[in-house]
Parts: sequence; C-alpha cells; structure tokens
Amino acid sequence: MERPGLGPTTVSNRTKREEEEGPTVAQSTETTDWVSRYADEVIAESERRAPGKPVVVASGLSPSGPIHLGNLREVMTPHLVADEIRRRGLECVHILSWDDYDRYRKVPFGIPGVDESWSEHIGKPLTAVPAPPGSAYGSWAEHFKAAMEESLAELGVEYRGISQTAQYTSGAYREQILHAMKHRGGIDGILAQYRTKPKNDPKKQAKNSQKPVDEAELEAAEGSGAAAEDDGSAGGSGYFPYKPYCTACNKDFTTVTSYDDETTELAYECTACGHRETVVLKEFDHGKLVWKVDWPMRWSYEGVIFEPSGVDHSSPGSSFVVGGQIVREIFDGAQPIGPMYAFVGISGMAKMSSSKGGVPTPADALEIMEAPLLRWLYARRKPNQSFKIAFDQEIQRLYDEWDKLESKVADGSVLPADAAAYTRAVRTAAGDLPRTPRPLPYRTLASVVDVTAGHDEQTLRILTELDPENPVTSLDEVRPRLERAEHWITHQVPAEQRTIVRDEPDTELLASLDDEARESLRLLLDGLDEHWSLDGLTHLVYGVPKVRAGFSADATAKELPPEIKTAQRSFFALLYRLLVSRETGPRLPTLLLAVGADRVRKLLGA
Repeated sequence: MERPGLGPTTVSNRTKREEEEGPTVAQSTETTDWVSRYADEVIAESERRAPGKPVVVASGLSPSGPIHLGNLREVMTPHLVADEIRRRGLECVHILSWDDYDRYRKVPFGIPGVDESWSEHIGKPLTAVPAPPGSAYGSWAEHFKAAMEESLAELGVEYRGISQTAQYTSGAYREQILHAMKHRGGIDGILAQYRTKPKNDPKKQAKNSQKPVDEAELEAAEGSGAAAEDDGSAGGSGYFPYKPYCTACNKDFTTVTSYDDETTELAYECTACGHRETVVLKEFDHGKLVWKVDWPMRWSYEGVIFEPSGVDHSSPGSSFVVGGQIVREIFDGAQPIGPMYAFVGISGMAKMSSSKGGVPTPADALEIMEAPLLRWLYARRKPNQSFKIAFDQEIQRLYDEWDKLESKVADGSVLPADAAAYTRAVRTAAGDLPRTPRPLPYRTLASVVDVTAGHDEQTLRILTELDPENPVTSLDEVRPRLERAEHWITHQVPAEQRTIVRDEPDTELLASLDDEARESLRLLLDGLDEHWSLDGLTHLVYGVPKVRAGFSADATAKELPPEIKTAQRSFFALLYRLLVSRETGPRLPTLLLAVGADRVRKLLGA
C-alpha cells in the first residue's frame, strides 16, 4: 500500500499559490535546506540505533494502477535525504518496497483494454492479476511497476527494490508472522484503543474549519487508501492479524476460524468459493499480515530510520500512528522518523488517484520537462508544503523560474537554500544528470515548434536566426529541452490553441485598415531586415507604436504615457489577426522569425 500524497485542483491566484507553495526563488531566505536538516537528524538517529551500520531509509508503492506524481513524493523525499547522506561519504540504503502482494481492490478506470470483466480478479494478489492487454509484462503489478522503474532511472533515483510477493512467498517473514499471531491479543488491544475513537470525517472537518472546502482534496483524502486500511478480523473466533490467500481461488475473501499457537495450525474459510482448509502456518507462505501490522513489522525487520507518509496515514488512528505503538510493543523496534508530506497538484486537473485512468505519471511529466526540473519541484519544497506540477501554460513560467535560478547560480547571487535545491536537482552523489547543452527559453522553443509543426529544417532555421551573432548550429544543442517542448505542444496544448499561420493575406482586413494602421505596418516592414533577430524584432514591434506617437523607439515605460500600452496592444492584435487569424498567439518576435521575412511581407500586404 502506497503512502500517497494526492493532488488538489489548480490554484491560479498568485497570492494563494505563494501561501501554499512557500517562498519563490527570489523570496527564499533560509540558509539551510530541509534535506540537510533531515539528513542531520537521520544520521544522528542511525548512530544511536545502529552505530557503524548503513543508514536505512524507505519508501513503499503499490502497483495497483498507474503510479502518479503524488506517489512520486513518497520516493523523492527519502531519495533526497539518502542522496545527501551519500554526499557526506556515508553508506545509505534506500529501500523501495513494491507492495505487489496487496490485494487487487477494484478495477481502475481508463486503462486501455480493461473493463468491468476484470472484477473477477478482485481479491487476488496484484502479482496474480494478468497484465493489461498488450502488455509485455507477466502481471498487473509488473506492468505498472516497470513504468515507474524506468522513470526513477531517468530521475537518477538509486534504490534497492523489494517485492513483497517475493518476501512473503519465500518465507522471509515467517518468524515475524508467527510472532504477530502469538501476540495477537496485544495487537488487538492496541488497535482497540483507536477503534473506539470517532473516525476522521474529512468533509465534516472541512465544514467546521475556516478554510474553503476543496471537493477534489476531500475526494483525495477519502480515496487514498487510509479509509480502507485493514487491521485484521475480530469475530467470534477472536482477532487474527494474518490473512491467507485462498489456495483454491487465490483470493483474500478469507476468515481465520481458529489458530493453535503450539502446532501453528490455522483453519480458514473462503466466502468467495466456499473452500475450507487447515494449514500449518510455520510451513504456509500464501498469505500476509494485515497492513497496520505489516508496515511496522517491516520497520523492525529492515531497521528503517526514515520513511515519510502521506497526510492520510498520519492522522490519529491511521497506520503510521498505530504502527509506532505496534513496532515498539510487539516487534521490539522503533518507529522511523516520518515526516508527513502534503498534496501534489496538477495545473488544470483535479486530485490524482491511481485507481483512475488518465492521471499524470512521472513518465508523463518527463515527456514535457527535463529530469532536473522535475527533481527541483520536489527538492525546493518542504515535505509538508503542497505544490503543483504544470501540464498547462504554467510550465512556461516554471521553466522561466528555473532558468532564472540557473543564472543566479552562475553569477553567484543565489541564496544558499536555493543553491542547495538546484544542486540536488542537477546531480546526485553518483554524478550529473543529462542536461540540454544550450537551454534556450522553453516558451521560445514551444512557439517555434508550434509554428513549424516540428519540421527540423524550419526549426533549425528559426533557432539560428534568434541570435545571428551566436547561432544555433545543430538541434542537438537544444535537446532534450526542444523535444520536451515539442511533446508539450503536440499533446498538452488543445488543438484550438495551436498556431496556424495563414496561407494567403486577409485582403478584406487589409482593405479595411485606416491610415494609422497602414503606416504602422509600413514601419514594421521597413525595419524587418535591419532587426531580423529575436532582440531586434522585439525592439521593432514594441517600438512602432512609440514612433507613431512621436516618441523614440528606445523610450522607456517611465518616459511614455499610458496610452502607448493601449496602442501597442491594438497593434499586436492586428498583427496576430493578419498572421494567424486570432488576436493572440506566440510572442510576436518569435512568431515573425518562425513565419519568415518573405511570408511576413506577403501576409502584411507588402
């Protein structure tokens, strides 16, 4: 079972965003980043518990469906801490438990080829459910696990993967299972302390609070798994923290009816198929501890020092809180340092849930942004701060902010905490991540591939003309950022927002222009050759309305009356209408370069 951090809807208001995400690069004043502080604490705790041994941090993911960007925080938080520990020359193991022995709970929506007929597999281990049609993998779990493994490799995440199916079916936990069964009364007593308490009601809590109710966030809290956490069965035959998978139908609709501590004979019955059986538990490896016992058992077994968890697992009575008591009193272990991590949102989308199709995964994000940028989004925010990952126009702002940070690093003006986040984004203890050799602005690249529809020769021509004194000589110089921008334009920008340059002039519009508009177009056309570069065309298109109003093209905003801005907006709208039949579009200097001087002259009536 993953410890999910799920995503609320986009917050478009800048003030609200600052409240949720914390300070921007320019505002940050901390001198020590959160990763270093946790690394200090984890190293000290590891020396106290297990001096001289490798530090152990942990994550857990359930491949029950697409593993989304909220789940990625479950991995990135301990990864960043582990990487800092390794940078200091200490040995650190990052365990990633694949909870592939979890039950298949429900049929996710939106998985190609998967429909309600797959409900026949509900109750089976995820590794016993067939992979979606057309998959190259042998099971449902392996199919979704493989996609995440590929993304983690691209992100530079070093970990030791542990299949819980392999652990349970090999008998690795047999001693721990027998111990839990022997102490089932004590476990039941701990759980009983929380069963009597009123359960958290996210909707009721939201209504009673002063904060606005976010319905998507409420759905996230309800659907994240916490409400379905299994703490075992307590019936007429007593409480048992172990649940067999039926050996006849391989489902977990089973009830333990008796258990003998001396012989370890366990009897169960299956309500799915009616099968009844008595097994010897010390030889039986076809079942697992219930989640609220399984998780603390693993803390003790692996010696975990640090493991974060999502909001839902940190509330009173939830698995992390109860697990702390169980690991101490039952398994003679210690609870990890376990910060709660907050929601991860997606611009323009509701909360992320891996039980629904269509939610963005790390692989989806890595198709539109480079790995260092995605790492930076997780590194720059404390675990308890929510943040958004942009799949809409906001990605251009994110890249602008990233490039600004990079320039601050280069000139030495960056603040220490921001420098640390940058360093953690671009390299790990093992080395640098791949980078774009010449990182042109993402919005410029997106505009170019929008107009050229990805035509390489046209793209290279335009990029060469951006800065004639230092031209791009090969598209390899701007890859992989160029490819990410192209994928974003192709797959994330709605068709109605794509830029389509006119083939022929709009003769009707040209004929309707007054003398003022005609003279503005003449000034622009006369200056094309002299200003044919990105900076030059920027100066030209902004300068034409200034000159028409009697000012110098070099006049600054402070020297100009407010009416000039209105004139500029009108002039820009006219150019867009003549070039792309809309009143908005890519930045005009980039658009003009993309269209080409000859075609611009034709469309503007020269």
